[in-house]
Amino acid sequence: MREMKLVSWNVNGLRACVGKGFGAFLEKEAPDVICLQETKMLPSQADFDFPGYTGYWNSCEVKKGYSGTAVFTKAPPLSVTNGIGIEEFDQEGRVICAEFSDFLLVTVYTPNAQRGLERLPFRMRFEDAFRAYLLKLREKKPVIVCGDMNVCHRPIDLKNAKANIGNAGFTYEERGKLSELLACGFIDTYRHFCPDREGAYSWWSYMYNSRENNVGWRIDYFLADERLTPRLTGADILSDVMGSDHCPVSLGLLTGAPA
Repeated sequence: MREMKLVSWNVNGLRACVGKGFGAFLEKEAPDVICLQETKMLPSQADFDFPGYTGYWNSCEVKKGYSGTAVFTKAPPLSVTNGIGIEEFDQEGRVICAEFSDFLLVTVYTPNAQRGLERLPFRMRFEDAFRAYLLKLREKKPVIVCGDMNVCHRPIDLKNAKANIGNAGFTYEERGKLSELLACGFIDTYRHFCPDREGAYSWWSYMYNSRENNVGWRIDYFLADERLTPRLTGADILSDVMGSDHCPVSLGLLTGAPA
């Protein structure tokens, strides 16, 4: 077996992130697979190239410069599919599934409930449909889910928990849906390795010097099928990496896939 390095990053506009050092990050970290959220572009708009990687895109169909996901991988997957099979959710380019020899890798950009929780009902429908989709995938192979899931699961996952109860990303409804997913056979890999670490965040507002003061939220995850637990080698939050209001998160996995 060999160790695969997986990375997930909400780049908040890939073209902008490329201008802020994305290529140098990719060259330095050299992940086997990097999953991106909020690409905010079409593949035809790419004026860049990442040597050694093949890209797979799922762009938003209904609004230019919105949402979108992508997967860049060194080794070609066995198959790649976009969406979960429900038009209401698939038109926003939120999900890609890449199949490898011994696991399925799903990247997701979960809908934001938005200010005033205007989109919370849409999000709740998405959560239920996405969970059902993942459970169906698990019947085939173990599943790893990564991406911007737009929720802090526990108070330890954000700086000002008490003040944010009921706000988008920290409602009881959103947290409950993540609990439901974990109860279906997934583990939060970062908390598996760092159960009590405080101040570990992956998103910071651009306002009030939030990043400099580490006033953040941990809303980017790698969730792993519990069957893969013995093969996990580590999980990290790369908080020193700039280029977006999110930072990358990573996971190490022992796999039978060839080097």
